[in-house]
Order: sequence, then C-alpha cells, then structure tokens
Amino acid sequence: MTTPAMTKERLTLFDTTLRDGAQTVGVDFSLEDKRQIASMLDELGIDYVEGGYPGANPLDTEFFAKRPPIRARFAAFGMTRRQGRSVENDPGVAALLDCDSDAVVFVAKAWDYQVRVALRSTEEDNLAAIAQSVKAVALRGKEPIVDCEHFFDGFKGNEAYALACAKAAHENGARWIVLCDTNGGSLPHEVERIVARVAQEIPG
Repeated sequence: MTTPAMTKERLTLFDTTLRDGAQTVGVDFSLEDKRQIASMLDELGIDYVEGGYPGANPLDTEFFAKRPPIRARFAAFGMTRRQGRSVENDPGVAALLDCDSDAVVFVAKAWDYQVRVALRSTEEDNLAAIAQSVKAVALRGKEPIVDCEHFFDGFKGNEAYALACAKAAHENGARWIVLCDTNGGSLPHEVERIVARVAQEIPG
C-alpha cells in the first residue's frame, strides 16, 4: 500500500494588531505599547508585523522613524496615490517610501463601484495608481503588498475589472495580493470559486 506523498508548504503569518487592531473601541496604544507588542509578536514567530499608517498621526510617524529591532518583516500601511497626483507628489506615498520599513501594504479599490463613488475616480486612473504606487515601492527596495479592498463584491459585479486590479499589482512587483471580503458577505463556496479563478489568471 502506498500513501500519497506529503508536501510541505511554508505558512506565512501576517499580523495587523498594531494597525487594524488598534481601531477597536477602547484601545489606545502608546508608542511604548507599540514597541512592546511588536517585540512580543516577533517572539511568537510572526513573519510580518504591520505597524500602522505613517503620516496618519504623530504616533505612527514616530514609530516608523526607526525600525524596531525585530526579525519579522516590518510593514507600513497606506493608500495608493490619490487621483490627480503623481506618485512623486503624493504626501501619503512619500511617507510610506521614506519610513523605516521592510514592506509597504497598499489598500487599493478593486470594485469599480467603489472607484466611482468612494474615490470619485475612473477605472483607468485607479489601475494606474495601483501600478505606479507598487512600482515606486519596489524601486525603493521595499516589498510591495496590496490589499484589494472589496475584491469579492467587485468580482461579482465586474469580474474583468477586479482581476485587472490584482494583475496591475502583480505585474508591477507585488509579491502578496490580499483578496479582501471587506463587507463580509461572501459565502465559502463563492470564496473558493473566486480564489480559484484568480489563481488561474495570476499563477504563483
């Protein structure tokens, strides 16, 4: 009797306690809190510690002025360049490029409805913003990561455009592309089908 060959796949752990977790009601981290939590997450073996949004507030800006002494990859979070601005002339992108981080996580709209209504932009400009922002981070020697916000709703409404957003990130250097179910309305069988479709379009 033969048994199927076992394959070992590397599981990568990404923690966003210091950014998304900090939005919990009643949570108000100090700078020292953030430093201690980053150290504790590192001791747990977390691969990526997302520290916050440099430039969004003085605390996060100071936290990213000097990378904490951790083995984990230290990630900054922010938005792709704004409509009507170049990457070189966007203060938010500049803060991400200049902070002391190993990686940059961009949140990018992947639903054409959100592009039009929330960003008040065009589909073409949003794709350009993703591509240009990711490329700028890669050229700076940092690791680009993209959170495709509203991906599943966007895919259901306009499959081609949602895929185009993910492809724009991948083709310009994003190692990780996160498919976000932002509204939390997708069922497991939908997630399985959509993720499989993305894997067909973006191998690896």
